Amino acid sequence: MSKPTLVLGATTNQERYAWKAAMMLLDYGHEVYPVGIKKGEVGGRTIERVFPSGPIDTITLYLNPGNQQPWVDLILNSGAKRIIFNPGTENPELMEAATAAGMETLEACTLVLLRTGQY
Repeated sequence: MSKPTLVLGATTNQERYAWKAAMMLLDYGHEVYPVGIKKGEVGGRTIERVFPSGPIDTITLYLNPGNQQPWVDLILNSGAKRIIFNPGTENPELMEAATAAGMETLEACTLVLLRTGQY
């Protein structure tokens, strides 16, 4: 079952985990919304600077806590069911706010979750 996923911190740099996660999500049949400040495409999808209007199941973070700040309100008001805090993105304040907003929060690696069937 496809889980529409917003990749926050999307990039065209194929060496970055955000790019690898977006590509793997597509390979596993998930709809991907790449969002970030970099211009370009990932897997044929344009990196946007705004959140999509459609439903989002999961937000997978690839921004360190300092770079998350401008996005916090959008994250909390996105309607997403869960947020994955990938290594290096852990943010106790955002996790607490997201939990209070009814979102599931995970400190995990999106790539590992996909590969192990836990996504």
